[in-house]
Amino acid sequence: MMPRFVVLLLFLAAALCSPPSYSQEERRLAPVDEAESDGTWISFRAQLLAAVAKRDLEYVLGVIDRGVRNGSDSPRGVEEFREQWQLDAPDSTFWRELSAALALGSAWLARDDQPRELCAPYLLGKWPRDMDPLANGVVTVREAPVKSAPSAKANALLTLAHVVVPVADWEVDDSDAASKQKWVKIRLKDRDGYVAEEQMRSPIEHAACFVKTDDGWRLTVFGPAGRD
Repeated sequence: MMPRFVVLLLFLAAALCSPPSYSQEERRLAPVDEAESDGTWISFRAQLLAAVAKRDLEYVLGVIDRGVRNGSDSPRGVEEFREQWQLDAPDSTFWRELSAALALGSAWLARDDQPRELCAPYLLGKWPRDMDPLANGVVTVREAPVKSAPSAKANALLTLAHVVVPVADWEVDDSDAASKQKWVKIRLKDRDGYVAEEQMRSPIEHAACFVKTDDGWRLTVFGPAGRD
């Protein structure tokens, strides 16, 4: 059996080598899916994700609400939606953006002039009203290393988990010109740090909202911050 003092030394060494956890008094925004108890939503979401993965345009067009909102300056309707997102183009960003939104849970959102909608990701419905959505972002994973420089090789200052943090720059190139990795520059209490782009999300990024009808779930709006 290993002597107790040796075990203690190994434990202390491991603690010193690990980056500290987040200790700033920032707001936490843990992921939720407020419709997880509704089997119809779970089934619909799975089918929609499968259709997005296959780029099944016929299925997607079939679940878009006829009065889908396309922005305050654009007419409603499926044809306008199709044109705005260039759904017939092979390089349309629609598929990537919708998949990313659906992967991050959902929350109910009530607007003054609209029926209650279920919006994904959950950030749209859960964003704290006292925090500026333009100046902050959310860490969307349980353990996001905050690097001292925009590089995977840089030292980790600490780790973050589902917290709202001030953002200084949403798209910073990696310090290695050959790397395609992008970083988000965040403000810490005493210095700046960098989090991998895919581990952060802005509350004003694309959100998809849905309503449950007699004919099933329908997409009512999809765009920056759920549009209008």
